[in-house]
Amino acid sequence: MEEKALTSNIMMVRPHNFGFNEQTANTNKFQKKVNSSVNLNALNEFNNAVETLRLNDINVFIFDDLIGVDTPDSVFPNNWVSFHSDGTAVVYPMLAMNRRKERRPDIIQDLSTIYGFYCSRVVDFTFYEDKNKFLEGTGSLVLDRLNKIAYSCLSERTNQDVVNKFCKELGYTPIKFHAYDSTGFPIYHTNVMMALGEKFAMICLDSIKDENEKEAVITSIKGSGKEIIALSDNQMMNFAGNALEVLDMHGNKKLIISKKAFYSLSDEQKFAIERYCDIINIDVSTIEECGGGSIRCMLAEVFLPQKKELKTTVKTRLKHHKLK
Repeated sequence: MEEKALTSNIMMVRPHNFGFNEQTANTNKFQKKVNSSVNLNALNEFNNAVETLRLNDINVFIFDDLIGVDTPDSVFPNNWVSFHSDGTAVVYPMLAMNRRKERRPDIIQDLSTIYGFYCSRVVDFTFYEDKNKFLEGTGSLVLDRLNKIAYSCLSERTNQDVVNKFCKELGYTPIKFHAYDSTGFPIYHTNVMMALGEKFAMICLDSIKDENEKEAVITSIKGSGKEIIALSDNQMMNFAGNALEVLDMHGNKKLIISKKAFYSLSDEQKFAIERYCDIINIDVSTIEECGGGSIRCMLAEVFLPQKKELKTTVKTRLKHHKLK
């Protein structure tokens, strides 16, 4: 199948065990302990997000968290799995022990059997956990799928050896760098400091302190034909970098971003984004504050081809073959 930059198919996991994750707090400074009814609030925010996405004609496939399992971060499925247009699903090594419980082979199976997607292989990198090396999906990797570039902010959760292995296995070019917040604390996931649209990139360049690394990132983004929309450190800390451009079912481009992130943007930045797509902002404030991740982390893009599309492609090829 031809590589696509964007998809309209999104997989999400409804959280039944949401809460503050003590096992991830040391590396994620976005997390804060919240005293209110976080599980109920997270469920309400999740359900509202699903409704908003569907009202905007975006396909959402919902799976429920396993009841009674210690998975406080299950609402962020993009960290354990990614789906690719050649029929590949990748399963990733996770730092926190309780996050490893989020991995669900049944979800991959159901996408194929119930929803009709074609998954030809599963690439499993979880053996790296035994080596204390981690790569947490499209949290660690911000993928330019069309140009086959993998941007990765190296951290305790993003190991360069696993980045290289991913790139070799799936045919990507790695762009590796280090990023820090204003206090000098390492950014734990790449997708909190940058987001790639098809024609633009939202990125906190100030978080990349090494000038050579920063220049390499800028050169790569501009070389792939994208406009850079620079984010401040404050905007990054308000999750403005944690956004995702998708297609609706009619082919219209839409940027999904949190309400908090949206209101941190200037009018000029919003105008720049709206030259390329509409903006959908969704309130996930409890999930952001307690979980340390925002709306993009809740969305696992499904680029797998659908079986009916494969049949059409085969028929078309056979038709052209006969004509020749």
